[in-house]
Amino acid sequence: MDHDEDSSDRDCGLVESDEETRMAEKELAEDAQWKIFQKNTFTRWANEHLKKTDLRIEDLETDLSDGLRLVALVEVLSGHKFRHINKRPTFRTQKLENVTTVLRYLEETEGLRLISIDEENVLQDDRNQTQGPKQRLLAWVKQKLPIIPIRNFTTDWNDGIAIGALVDACAPGLCPDWPHWDQQNPLRNATEAMTAADDWLSIPQLIRPEEMIDPNVDEKSMMTYISQFPNACLKEGAPLRAKLNPSKVRAYGPVNQVSQVS
Repeated sequence: MDHDEDSSDRDCGLVESDEETRMAEKELAEDAQWKIFQKNTFTRWANEHLKKTDLRIEDLETDLSDGLRLVALVEVLSGHKFRHINKRPTFRTQKLENVTTVLRYLEETEGLRLISIDEENVLQDDRNQTQGPKQRLLAWVKQKLPIIPIRNFTTDWNDGIAIGALVDACAPGLCPDWPHWDQQNPLRNATEAMTAADDWLSIPQLIRPEEMIDPNVDEKSMMTYISQFPNACLKEGAPLRAKLNPSKVRAYGPVNQVSQVS
């Protein structure tokens, strides 16, 4: 091999290395799409619960840092009332005390394991430590949707059909036509399903239909939305149908089709 070939190989390696570096930098950038997905989703989730208070989160990066909204959120979720809180924290030490009080309660009373999360993470806006019981939630979804092969919380939901099936599995009749939905019209599918879930199951749209059908939808954001379904509350007057006789149901064709045998 001559020197030109050696140089070419080295240059190729440098180009590939530079490209990998650029991709990594893009993934870690503050405006990376997955970070935007997560920020929007968890902000909506928190504000849904904070409706019971006079507080609201506008900027997830800064609004938790004094501990007040974090205190309010945990009080709503747990029913516990914190007594010794700095209600007008001005100094960093006061903010740390608020956050420490909440985290200690979550660990010592609620029994939560806060891996790599402490008061400094909250004050420093560390948003990359989000935890989630992925396998348990996935197992629950598979149990509800045995005829649809759900393997993840990203691409398997992009056509909007799986969410329609899940809504109908939780409350038969809310999305009765999901087996016949067009895979080429994912936005319509997701919109119909998520609207029904919002209207009749009290499941707010923590993510938007256009976000769910995005091939780059954030996994944790999807999990946060789907995790509302196991505890969904059916509203009175929902357009339900009588349960089908299992002996008269059969699956056929593509995985997203089902019919009733007469």
